[in-house]
Amino acid sequence: MRFFIAVAEEGSLTNAAERRLYTAQPSLSRQIRDLELEVGVKLLERKPRGVALTPAGRVFLDHARLALMQVEAACEAARRTEQPEKGKFVVGFLAGQEVVWLSEALRILREEAPDVEIILSTKSSPELADALMQGKVDVALLRRETPTAGLAFIFLISEPLVVIMPNDHRLAARRAVRPQDLAREIFISPARLAPVLRAVINDYAAKVGITLKQNYDAENITGGMSLVASTGGLTLLPRYAQNMLIPSVIARPLHGEVPTIDLMMAYNRSNTSALLKQFLSRVDELVDRGTQKQSLLQRLEAR
Repeated sequence: MRFFIAVAEEGSLTNAAERRLYTAQPSLSRQIRDLELEVGVKLLERKPRGVALTPAGRVFLDHARLALMQVEAACEAARRTEQPEKGKFVVGFLAGQEVVWLSEALRILREEAPDVEIILSTKSSPELADALMQGKVDVALLRRETPTAGLAFIFLISEPLVVIMPNDHRLAARRAVRPQDLAREIFISPARLAPVLRAVINDYAAKVGITLKQNYDAENITGGMSLVASTGGLTLLPRYAQNMLIPSVIARPLHGEVPTIDLMMAYNRSNTSALLKQFLSRVDELVDRGTQKQSLLQRLEAR
């Protein structure tokens, strides 16, 4: 996976072999072929100048990055068993938002406190709000949940919702989906674990005057995509979900005025952590870098 990530980021087998991996190109090519055989799909395709990711490769790349981060975290945790106990700082993420925000958040935290153990917690938004109120998480990226006694929220970005549908759906050929089209299809609704998203969708449906056929509830983003693929239905998700698309589904924008959902950073006002204060002082930097990365991912997706 390290070899695959290097080739994907360099856009060239030669450059990846010489600049990043210090190995021979034929050996690197064999590693990539072995990986594609293991995964069962083609991840890269050769171009006149270098290589390009296939749709499956784009999906695999995001998961591969997260997997390597988890491997590194596991190695670090194993090494810590032989070292004295040190401070901990817990950062919470909505599933999938790590792709955009994790690397920059870790960079800032390591610069501020290199000896502090950083623990990552991926949960639903209500679960993250609960964990913040209970003091189990120091800071989290989530929705503006209610009730949230004692929590402070900082606005990060506002994301438009996009339509998720099967690759072979009759609406897949359209550049944008009209609200009236949604009303004619099976609709996969966010479950109780995403009440803010559900409220945004319901408000949008009322505003445009449609009734959604909410036949199924999805427990999470991955479950929602699986239901879309298996039922032939549609769902609405924040645009960042495009980073997690499974190969059998695609995303399309909505036509007209598009509903949006806010991503917030939250912390408990009673938390006296010095690292939390240092981290919050650099929120603007986090937003700038995160927004840049999100724009890059969107351009790659558009290709």
